[in-house]
Amino acid sequence: MKHGLLIDMDGVIYSGETLIEGADKFIAGLLKKDIPFTFMTNNSQRTRLDVVRKLKLLDITVSEDHVYTSAMATGKFLGDQGSNGTAYVLGEGGLLSSLHENGITLVNTDPEFVVLGEGRNFTLEMVQRAVDMILAGAKFITTNRDPSPKKPGWNNLGIAATTAMIEEATGRKAFVIGKPSPVMMRSARKHLGLETAETTVVGDTMETDIQGGVQMGYKTILVLSGIAQKEQLSHYAFKPDLIVSSVDQIEFPLKWWPEDV
Repeated sequence: MKHGLLIDMDGVIYSGETLIEGADKFIAGLLKKDIPFTFMTNNSQRTRLDVVRKLKLLDITVSEDHVYTSAMATGKFLGDQGSNGTAYVLGEGGLLSSLHENGITLVNTDPEFVVLGEGRNFTLEMVQRAVDMILAGAKFITTNRDPSPKKPGWNNLGIAATTAMIEEATGRKAFVIGKPSPVMMRSARKHLGLETAETTVVGDTMETDIQGGVQMGYKTILVLSGIAQKEQLSHYAFKPDLIVSSVDQIEFPLKWWPEDV
């Protein structure tokens, strides 16, 4: 039986543009030990190549096969809904590429889906157009529901805020693809070629990475190098299987892995 990891990025491998100490050695160790892993990110704006290039700047060398994004999960989900689907998209880069690769036609009128992802180039006029399309019967999909970090000067409103605006204007709830949705958690596992019992999630947020892993029956590792704070963990009805200060504290084989892994 093989075992592998679904690894969050921001707060686990880096913080903003800064490498978290020891993360480069952790990834190098996974590659050396031939432990299967993929970076699992809710960011739908970046392509896989964008992610690989950012990691390269932090002295982490991986391939595009090591990256799975909410854009990829969204494209696959819509592609599986039926051939020749159409979508009006509020998003950029990786999301547009993934939809195209999965046979979704991007349109400006009468779409089957309205798809919302991260981006700074869409306008309030485009949001209003999306609202009208949803009211006319289009299905509302959002790549994730990550909140704004609520920091002065932050250059992204936060997809949760934009989603809430459209939901209020239409009275329709978005179908969310990204973490902690089972859609992405399952899709990322299959991308890595693992079974449920072979999968461990490594993340820094209880609400997305750990909750998503727990709901899917995966093992979970919480790192305290990002958002989660140890004194707040008792507030949650679920808990991770392991808590470490950062990824460089993770030792292999994990205690729930067979000894011969």
